[in-house]
Amino acid sequence: MKRDEAMALFRDGANCAQAVMCPFAKECGLDFEKAMMLASSFGGGMGRLREVCGAVSGMLMVIGLTEGYSDLTCKAEKDQHYALVQALAATFKDKTGSLICRELLGLPPGADEPVSDARTEAYYESRPCTEIVGLAAQILEEHFRSKKGNGS
Repeated sequence: MKRDEAMALFRDGANCAQAVMCPFAKECGLDFEKAMMLASSFGGGMGRLREVCGAVSGMLMVIGLTEGYSDLTCKAEKDQHYALVQALAATFKDKTGSLICRELLGLPPGADEPVSDARTEAYYESRPCTEIVGLAAQILEEHFRSKKGNGS
């Protein structure tokens, strides 16, 4: 399952966006290294700015690459895609309470140091990130499964 793969990647040191994006690299038409690089700036709520959760960013990068639009003249495609993005984000928020990294971690404003924390057992035990990464990957898996079931 992609959920398990995402959680394992996070525990191996990938940032949250990478951990969600990379299990879906093949579906996105990317190799693992390119997927890692694409998602590398989005960890920690975008470069540890603690804004939109990197797991959400990873989830939405996958959706953009698999179901995004490229016809700049087709408003309907754009609107349909944004509706999908909002639905996936709402599913995530319903289960976590927020889309914002700082809020998910219970951090005060200004907790945005660019230096990453050491990945120790205490690190993993003190934050919900591993489960959050798994949730984002699971939401994607369920979306793709339901789409396949509908013959889409």
